[in-house]
Amino acid sequence: DLVESGGGLVQAGGSLRLSCVASGLPFKDYVMGWFRQAPGKEREGISSINSDDDATVYADSVKGRFTISRDNAKNTAYLQMNSLKPEDTAVYYCAARWWSSYDYDYWGQGTQVTVSS
Repeated sequence: DLVESGGGLVQAGGSLRLSCVASGLPFKDYVMGWFRQAPGKEREGISSINSDDDATVYADSVKGRFTISRDNAKNTAYLQMNSLKPEDTAVYYCAARWWSSYDYDYWGQGTQVTVSS
């Protein structure tokens, strides 16, 4: 299971940190990703972090503002979101995939992030 937390309502320019706690899987062997879906829009992959070398990838829409990290000792992935914009408003999901897989196998229930202007 993956359980997200940390969403909420914030003003534009503010910050939030999302957490994703994993259970029931060997966390250190899984690539962790963050996705979001706004109303009426397709789901967007915004960031991922490798299981071995902690290499990270960001979508252009969040590059320079969001930071993904992980703490394998706590089975937790994080998404630090700074300089938030109204267009960042969405339900944010964390997901996990086996390090050699292309598909995400585990998904959280999502946490709402709302950025007011």
